[in-house]
Amino acid sequence: MQGVLTGFAVIAVVIAVGYVIGRRGYLGEHGRDVLTKLAFHVASPALLFTTLAGTDLSVIFSSRLLVTALSTAAAAGVFVAVAAVRRWGVGRTTIGALCSSYVNSGNLGIPIAVYVLGDASLVAPVLLFQLVGVTPVALTILDLSGGGAKGPLWHRLLTPLRNPIALGSLAGVAVSATGLRIPAPVLDPLTLIGGMSVPAVLLAFGISLCGSTMPGRGPDREPVFLSVALKSLGQPAAAWALAAGVFGLRGASLLDVVVTSALPAAQNLYTYASSYRVAERLARDSILLSTVLSVPVLVAVAALLG
Repeated sequence: MQGVLTGFAVIAVVIAVGYVIGRRGYLGEHGRDVLTKLAFHVASPALLFTTLAGTDLSVIFSSRLLVTALSTAAAAGVFVAVAAVRRWGVGRTTIGALCSSYVNSGNLGIPIAVYVLGDASLVAPVLLFQLVGVTPVALTILDLSGGGAKGPLWHRLLTPLRNPIALGSLAGVAVSATGLRIPAPVLDPLTLIGGMSVPAVLLAFGISLCGSTMPGRGPDREPVFLSVALKSLGQPAAAWALAAGVFGLRGASLLDVVVTSALPAAQNLYTYASSYRVAERLARDSILLSTVLSVPVLVAVAALLG
């Protein structure tokens, strides 16, 4: 319980600081864009590389990973199906599907794993699956649905290798898989730069709230509410059904997968939306509402299964 409250308190404070920065205009009119680009092109790739380079990849071969993958696919699949019927477009559909299923496994998932589940490594399967599997696919779709879709076939097939987020993730996995030891003079600067990622994302998110209308209004109202419902209720319900009914998980193992699935949409999804200039309001509102709603959901899950 304490971990849930602590994790959300940290996020709320940093977002509030970003909001004050935006209201006061300390970073100028382009402050949000600078922070977003810093996170997307520099800090986040460094953070993902250093995180994955030191991770034991054996954690991916577990039932927890299968539950995570299947519940993610279920939540995202429902959104994609509805979006196809409603004709929301490729970009909006991709961001909405991410907001429906991509959990905040980093800056919120880690403290909750420590304080609620008692082991920070329990969030590693989710982190790896999202960074290595979901992120490259989603960002490739966003690349190909925009200007990157033009050009020769070989150029389009190499799209994932031109994305800084995907490059950082894949490079980290390669280092971990080969067992290479990175010298401290190389690793320490990357760790320092990566430390800017989460604060930059949260501050940019806070700045984006300045002058904005209440979430869940406007043309993105329907996809926002759908993504929030799937993220906050649909995905944890699917994880519980799969873990208990299909894989036979009980006790702490069942609690682990349901808690991680009930985490809200990740803040870096707003960075992706801003970087590609697509569905920014959808991402912002979905992240905000799912974060607020996940507090009672996580408390209820911890009380029922803990």
